[in-house]
Amino acid sequence: MICFEYRAACTDGSVVAGTLSGTNQQDVIRQLRALGQIPIRIDESTQNIRTGSSRLSFRRRKISERDIADMTREFAILLRAGMPVDRALGVLTTLAENPELATLLDDVRSEVKGGSSLGDAVARHDKVFSRLYINLLRAGESGGAMEIVLERLAEHLDRNYETRATIQSALIYPLVLVFVAFVSVFILLGYVVPQFTEMFESAGEALPLSTRITIAAGNFLQSWGWLLIVAVVLGGLMVKRQLAQDATAYRWHNLALSLPLAGTIILKNEVSRFARTLATLLQNGIPILKALGIVKDTMSNRVLADGLDEVVSRMTEGQSLAEPLANKTRFPAFAVQMIRVGEESGDLPEILMQVAETYDRDTQVTIKRSLALLEPILILGLGALIAGVIISILVAILGVNELVI
Repeated sequence: MICFEYRAACTDGSVVAGTLSGTNQQDVIRQLRALGQIPIRIDESTQNIRTGSSRLSFRRRKISERDIADMTREFAILLRAGMPVDRALGVLTTLAENPELATLLDDVRSEVKGGSSLGDAVARHDKVFSRLYINLLRAGESGGAMEIVLERLAEHLDRNYETRATIQSALIYPLVLVFVAFVSVFILLGYVVPQFTEMFESAGEALPLSTRITIAAGNFLQSWGWLLIVAVVLGGLMVKRQLAQDATAYRWHNLALSLPLAGTIILKNEVSRFARTLATLLQNGIPILKALGIVKDTMSNRVLADGLDEVVSRMTEGQSLAEPLANKTRFPAFAVQMIRVGEESGDLPEILMQVAETYDRDTQVTIKRSLALLEPILILGLGALIAGVIISILVAILGVNELVI
């Protein structure tokens, strides 16, 4: 038997928490339902003290996509169990570990109790909820299938989060490696090398070219190293400012797509996001032209997003989706052909989901292969750089020792 920690809602809207023993999660779910409670969250019990984490939860933090995804899934569970929307929102407010999210949900609940629809109440918080989220909620309300829409939304958010987390975690090691290597070189050139300058000058012998270059670099870093740091910070701020402007952002995003390896990864990730978002919208009854306008807002690359405007324009003239995608965007031929098959078969949402799964896997495989090649290159290259600095100093020291002997 395994001990599980659970949170469940009672029929009166109150939330209870505790522990139960069972063979698996389904066993615990059956026990809770037998007690007349609605299971919301069930996790294996750990040795960590939950009060410690609850204290930390009082620290104000931004509402993350993970918070929204968890809340959406719990919302779907409560509605599927037959709980009214306003009471379900009250339960979610109690469950929210993020105080910011709890305040937001309480505001939404007040607006719903005041007569607003759920979609309109959520739309007032468009800085937290995306246009996709708001439109799907409205579609769920009009179609009477809110719990199904929420489940699809939660799955959509989970997949996007997992893909982004995979990319970020894969890049951590190379970035740490580069950072440590450059800090090591900075310390060697800025603080260690200058210690030997006086000794080399007193020897009065011409130093090897590599040593002279190393000493010059060390002297520069010691005198003007702060200027390099300022230049890097200003460069980063300049790029950030240009990315915030439409014209310059388009050029940067176009350059990103043209990069040999990174461009391929960006394109595959954007195609996956496009396909999954469009499929989710179509599955919930959103018209395709309106859906494409929503999809554009979810894409991070301006070149591909702006290409969708031309796609919509061509579709209003009577063309299919696949034809302008092939001619007016950089979408890969495989994705376009799959979309064409989906249109011809009348099963476009399912085909789009398959496209999203395919490019999710391709993105992860490409990243893993790239890092498998990049990591040894970084280690060898940065190791050679550090070794070059050390050897240039050792050669000069040996030369000075020979003069003394």
